[in-house]
Amino acid sequence: MTAESGTLRRPGRPGIHPHALGRSSTPRTTLALVLGLVVLGLLCLASISIGSRGIGLDTIFSAISGGEVSAADRHAVLGLRVPRTLAAVVVGAALAVAGALMQSLTRNPLAEPGLLGVSAGSAFAVAIAIVGFGITSPLGYIWFALAGAFFATVAVALIGGMSSGKVDPMRMVLAGVALSAVLSGIIGALRIADPRTFGALQVWEAGILAGRGLDVTLTVAPLVLLALIVALPLGKGLNTLALGDELAAALGVSLWKTRVLSILAITILAGGAAAIAGPIAFIGLMVPHAARFFAGADQRWVLLISMIFGPILMLTADILARLIVWPGEMPVGLVSALIGAPVLVLLIRRRKALKL
Repeated sequence: MTAESGTLRRPGRPGIHPHALGRSSTPRTTLALVLGLVVLGLLCLASISIGSRGIGLDTIFSAISGGEVSAADRHAVLGLRVPRTLAAVVVGAALAVAGALMQSLTRNPLAEPGLLGVSAGSAFAVAIAIVGFGITSPLGYIWFALAGAFFATVAVALIGGMSSGKVDPMRMVLAGVALSAVLSGIIGALRIADPRTFGALQVWEAGILAGRGLDVTLTVAPLVLLALIVALPLGKGLNTLALGDELAAALGVSLWKTRVLSILAITILAGGAAAIAGPIAFIGLMVPHAARFFAGADQRWVLLISMIFGPILMLTADILARLIVWPGEMPVGLVSALIGAPVLVLLIRRRKALKL
């Protein structure tokens, strides 16, 4: 590696200017952030307003500000829809940032939180909580979901070479797929053996936000916030890692620190989202690609935009879940899968979209 006129070069590669490792905001990224925040605010209001019984904006503002409204409207706004909206925001941000971290860390554009066995680890731990301890309430098994995500991620990281200090992204992906298959098989066998007991697990696995009170979300939200605080500064290091391990090390980036913190953030974000709403598919896959449309390959902006776009997609899926079979509703996990499957096919067919 040589430095010529401020440009970094390595054999077989074009010159890489230092600014390629991270750039300041552009009109496109600024537009994405501003419009994203506006759309997010409008969707939050729509989420509180739309349901089996519509609630006007004046009633919403009166209920939130402590004004005079009926007891039924106050309960609908403060007891049901505000907690549900907050849960969607937390889950969407967690899944989107986790997906962006995973795609950058594994250099796999189709990576999402379920790929490293995180969702399967959470589901297995929840199954143990239900069958072993008789816990069926979300507030009771959220810690099992987080613990399952942690142990699954640690197992995959060790198999992927983390113990030796040289992480093989492909080996981690294969280990995650294998672990997910094994744990899913065990859960399936347990469900067949005792279908009544696993009724609560079936609801959780479908991905659902209905009935998630503030107690559940506020228990997990501080952990998710901490993980986001850890994740966002990792963008610069992930930018450098994309240039290759040797060049990243030469530029002074701690490969071990960046990867360990990324895996830790992924574990908490994906595990926290699963603890609140169950395994929600495709949010972590789609959102980072949408963020790259505005931010390019700069992971600093990809992570930040993903944190805003994730709740937007999650709220959209949740609102559609209430409208598709109104006055009833579908599990939000099914709606996100219906949205995400065509997007996945499109990404596979477009080779340009698969380049990180």
